[in-house]
Amino acid sequence: MSSSLSAPAPLADTRKRCFDPVVDGQTRLLILGSLPGEKSLAHSQYYAHPQNKFWRLLGDVLGADLQGLPYEARLASVLAHGVGLWDVVAQAHRSGSLDSNIRNRDDNDLPGLLARFPAIRAIAFNGGTAAKVGIKVLGEQAARYRIMELPSSSPAHTKPYLEKLEQWRVLRHALA
Repeated sequence: MSSSLSAPAPLADTRKRCFDPVVDGQTRLLILGSLPGEKSLAHSQYYAHPQNKFWRLLGDVLGADLQGLPYEARLASVLAHGVGLWDVVAQAHRSGSLDSNIRNRDDNDLPGLLARFPAIRAIAFNGGTAAKVGIKVLGEQAARYRIMELPSSSPAHTKPYLEKLEQWRVLRHALA
Protein backbone atom coordinates (compact mmCIF):
# COMPACT_ATOMS: atom_id res chain seq x y z
CA MET A 1 0.00 0.00 0.00
CA SER A 2 1.50 3.28 -0.99
CA SER A 3 0.67 6.60 0.50
CA SER A 4 1.41 9.97 -0.88
CA LEU A 5 2.40 12.88 1.26
CA SER A 6 0.95 16.19 0.36
CA ALA A 7 2.30 19.55 1.31
CA PRO A 8 0.59 21.08 4.34
CA ALA A 9 -1.98 23.72 3.60
CA PRO A 10 -0.63 27.25 4.09
CA LEU A 11 -1.57 28.88 7.35
CA ALA A 12 -4.31 31.44 7.08
CA ASP A 13 -3.09 34.98 7.64
CA THR A 14 -4.27 35.70 11.16
CA ARG A 15 -2.53 39.05 11.42
CA LYS A 16 -4.78 41.69 12.86
CA ARG A 17 -4.28 45.30 11.78
CA CYS A 18 -5.12 48.48 13.62
CA PHE A 19 -7.28 51.27 12.24
CA ASP A 20 -6.07 54.60 10.93
CA PRO A 21 -5.47 57.21 13.61
CA VAL A 22 -8.29 59.60 14.44
CA VAL A 23 -6.41 62.89 14.86
CA ASP A 24 -6.39 66.40 13.47
CA GLY A 25 -4.45 69.61 13.95
CA GLN A 26 -6.45 70.46 17.10
CA THR A 27 -5.74 67.16 18.90
CA ARG A 28 -4.18 67.84 22.31
CA LEU A 29 -4.68 64.42 23.94
CA LEU A 30 -3.96 61.12 22.21
CA ILE A 31 -5.54 58.00 23.69
CA LEU A 32 -3.72 54.84 22.66
CA GLY A 33 -5.09 51.32 22.91
CA SER A 34 -3.16 48.14 22.17
CA LEU A 35 -4.84 46.53 19.11
CA PRO A 36 -8.56 46.38 18.22
CA GLY A 37 -10.41 43.31 19.44
CA GLU A 38 -12.41 40.92 17.28
CA LYS A 39 -15.71 42.85 17.55
CA SER A 40 -14.00 46.12 16.72
CA LEU A 41 -12.26 44.56 13.73
CA ALA A 42 -15.51 42.97 12.53
CA HIS A 43 -17.29 46.34 12.70
CA SER A 44 -14.29 48.45 11.59
CA GLN A 45 -14.84 50.67 14.62
CA TYR A 46 -12.77 51.56 17.65
CA TYR A 47 -14.14 49.96 20.83
CA ALA A 48 -17.14 48.27 19.17
CA HIS A 49 -17.60 45.49 21.74
CA PRO A 50 -20.84 46.33 23.58
CA GLN A 51 -19.27 45.47 26.95
CA ASN A 52 -16.22 47.68 26.39
CA LYS A 53 -16.73 50.81 28.49
CA PHE A 54 -14.52 53.12 26.42
CA TRP A 55 -17.27 55.31 24.94
CA ARG A 56 -19.09 55.56 28.26
CA LEU A 57 -15.89 56.41 30.18
CA LEU A 58 -14.72 59.02 27.68
CA GLY A 59 -18.23 60.43 27.39
CA ASP A 60 -18.46 60.83 31.17
CA VAL A 61 -15.06 62.53 31.23
CA LEU A 62 -15.98 64.91 28.39
CA GLY A 63 -19.58 65.49 29.49
CA ALA A 64 -20.90 64.15 26.18
CA ASP A 65 -23.25 61.25 25.40
CA LEU A 66 -20.86 59.43 23.08
CA GLN A 67 -22.61 56.08 23.48
CA GLY A 68 -25.84 57.51 22.10
CA LEU A 69 -24.22 58.80 18.91
CA PRO A 70 -23.65 56.98 15.63
CA TYR A 71 -20.00 55.97 15.23
CA GLU A 72 -18.96 58.75 12.82
CA ALA A 73 -20.58 61.35 15.12
CA ARG A 74 -18.66 59.85 18.08
CA LEU A 75 -15.40 60.37 16.24
CA ALA A 76 -16.36 63.93 15.27
CA SER A 77 -17.27 64.71 18.89
CA VAL A 78 -14.02 63.27 20.21
CA LEU A 79 -12.02 65.38 17.75
CA ALA A 80 -14.06 68.47 18.62
CA HIS A 81 -12.97 67.95 22.26
CA GLY A 82 -9.29 67.80 21.25
CA VAL A 83 -8.98 64.04 21.69
CA GLY A 84 -7.42 61.62 19.21
CA LEU A 85 -7.41 57.82 19.05
CA TRP A 86 -4.97 55.22 17.80
CA ASP A 87 -3.24 52.00 18.84
CA VAL A 88 0.35 51.18 19.73
CA VAL A 89 0.37 47.94 17.73
CA ALA A 90 0.15 48.30 13.95
CA GLN A 91 -0.35 44.61 13.29
CA ALA A 92 0.20 41.30 15.01
CA HIS A 93 -0.87 37.69 15.16
CA ARG A 94 -3.50 37.24 17.85
CA SER A 95 -6.01 34.52 18.55
CA GLY A 96 -9.13 36.14 19.99
CA SER A 97 -9.10 39.59 21.56
CA LEU A 98 -6.88 39.30 24.63
CA ASP A 99 -3.71 41.39 24.69
CA SER A 100 -1.89 38.45 26.26
CA ASN A 101 -2.34 36.59 22.95
CA ILE A 102 -0.54 39.24 20.84
CA ARG A 103 2.43 37.70 19.04
CA ASN A 104 4.89 38.86 16.37
CA ARG A 105 3.78 42.46 16.59
CA ASP A 106 4.80 45.43 14.49
CA ASP A 107 4.44 48.69 16.39
CA ASN A 108 2.98 51.90 15.06
CA ASP A 109 5.24 54.88 14.37
CA LEU A 110 4.15 56.93 17.35
CA PRO A 111 7.06 59.39 17.09
CA GLY A 112 6.18 60.01 13.45
CA LEU A 113 2.53 60.71 14.25
CA LEU A 114 3.46 63.03 17.11
CA ALA A 115 5.84 64.95 14.84
CA ARG A 116 2.99 65.52 12.35
CA PHE A 117 0.60 66.72 15.09
CA PRO A 118 2.54 69.08 17.38
CA ALA A 119 -0.54 70.24 19.32
CA ILE A 120 -0.57 66.85 21.11
CA ARG A 121 0.72 67.46 24.62
CA ALA A 122 -0.63 64.46 26.52
CA ILE A 123 -0.80 60.73 25.85
CA ALA A 124 -3.11 58.34 27.68
CA PHE A 125 -2.70 54.60 27.45
CA ASN A 126 -5.88 52.53 27.64
CA GLY A 127 -4.58 49.54 29.57
CA GLY A 128 -1.31 48.01 30.67
CA THR A 129 -0.27 46.47 27.37
CA ALA A 130 -0.77 49.76 25.55
CA ALA A 131 1.32 51.55 28.19
CA LYS A 132 4.12 48.99 28.20
CA VAL A 133 4.47 48.91 24.41
CA GLY A 134 3.78 52.62 23.87
CA ILE A 135 6.30 53.87 26.41
CA LYS A 136 8.93 51.56 24.90
CA VAL A 137 8.16 52.83 21.37
CA LEU A 138 8.32 56.46 22.51
CA GLY A 139 11.59 55.97 24.37
CA GLU A 140 13.14 59.23 25.53
CA GLN A 141 10.51 61.18 23.59
CA ALA A 142 7.94 60.18 26.26
CA ALA A 143 9.44 62.84 28.56
CA ARG A 144 8.04 65.56 26.25
CA TYR A 145 4.45 64.57 27.03
CA ARG A 146 2.16 64.20 29.97
CA ILE A 147 1.83 60.41 30.15
CA MET A 148 -1.21 58.79 31.77
CA GLU A 149 -1.72 55.07 32.29
CA LEU A 150 -5.43 54.26 32.54
CA PRO A 151 -7.16 51.06 33.57
CA SER A 152 -8.33 49.25 30.46
CA SER A 153 -11.87 49.92 29.28
CA SER A 154 -12.05 46.27 28.16
CA PRO A 155 -14.51 43.88 29.79
CA ALA A 156 -11.49 41.61 30.44
CA HIS A 157 -10.30 44.21 32.99
CA THR A 158 -12.86 43.60 35.70
CA LYS A 159 -12.36 46.69 37.87
CA PRO A 160 -15.77 48.27 38.66
CA TYR A 161 -16.88 51.07 36.35
CA LEU A 162 -16.79 53.83 38.98
CA GLU A 163 -13.22 52.92 39.94
CA LYS A 164 -12.18 53.08 36.29
CA LEU A 165 -13.99 56.40 35.84
CA GLU A 166 -12.22 57.92 38.84
CA GLN A 167 -8.87 57.16 37.20
CA TRP A 168 -10.04 58.25 33.73
CA ARG A 169 -11.04 61.69 35.08
CA VAL A 170 -7.35 62.67 34.97
CA LEU A 171 -7.95 63.20 31.25
CA ARG A 172 -9.85 66.40 32.07
CA HIS A 173 -6.62 68.02 33.25
CA ALA A 174 -4.92 67.19 29.96
CA LEU A 175 -7.67 69.00 28.08
CA ALA A 176 -7.91 72.07 30.33
